[in-house]
Parts: sequence; structure tokens; C-alpha cells
Amino acid sequence: MIVLGMLGTQEIILILIVVLVLFGGKKIPELMRGLGKGVNEFKKAKDDVYNSVENPTKSEQKTEIKN
Repeated sequence: MIVLGMLGTQEIILILIVVLVLFGGKKIPELMRGLGKGVNEFKKAKDDVYNSVENPTKSEQKTEIKN
């Protein structure tokens, strides 16, 4: 999050105003919901990969159980 450290309050407010103008107030919650789901899917995939690297036998057992 180095980029956020470089942005000041005025820049953040300007970005928020531009996003509000471009997408409108009704569309922003839908966009944020989609972004949140994407982030959660990414974290889940990252954790799955991490767990399969750390504990390959448990990962293989889960795969066998599902099949």
C-alpha cells in the first residue's frame, strides 16, 4: 500500500468524486460488492495453493475424497 501513503487527502477526495461522477451513487455498492467477492476468491485460491505446498499429503487426500 505504498501508493496510498503517497496520496494526500485532496487526491483521495478527487478520486472519490471522479468515481462517483463516472459510476453514480447506485452503481458503486454493486462495484464494491464485486470487488470484495474477487478479493475473497483470490485469497481463497492463495490459501489453497499455500496449503497444498505446505501440506501436500492433506491436499491430495482432500482431492481424493472429492473425486
